[in-house]
Amino acid sequence: MEEESKFHTVRGYQLLMNNKKLLTSAMEDYLEMIYRNVLVDGYMRINTLAELLNVAAPSATKAVQKLSKLGLIEYKKYGIIFLTQSGKELGEFLLCRHTVIENFLCNLGVKENILIETELIEHNISSVTLQMIDKFNKFLESNPEIKRQYEKFSLS
Repeated sequence: MEEESKFHTVRGYQLLMNNKKLLTSAMEDYLEMIYRNVLVDGYMRINTLAELLNVAAPSATKAVQKLSKLGLIEYKKYGIIFLTQSGKELGEFLLCRHTVIENFLCNLGVKENILIETELIEHNISSVTLQMIDKFNKFLESNPEIKRQYEKFSLS
């Protein structure tokens, strides 16, 4: 995981648990993608969101309307999408969760279908396991010789 990213396990999980009954895995994916795009452009458009997630615009609109009702985004019909403070915090957590798992899979040597594998894991992982994976990733970052030994071992 990159140093500039801040992993907020407790706050992220508090926000996630507050919305868990209402947020599906798909809605988490929408919010994560909105957050990613807002980091770059400052906002998101429905058509861009639909394109990035490979869904039809009406599907993206429905998800955005649900996220708006939950107070995670601000959206007016045919307008642009902005994140609320809660949406930013939860989006940051979702992206960090994704990054931690993706980095872990890379550390294991997974090379094929890494996005699919990450997506399958990220919605079903406990906070304790995620914290341990994050610690393990950091351990490997601070011990590159051990990582090299593992890489050599995994090739045999």
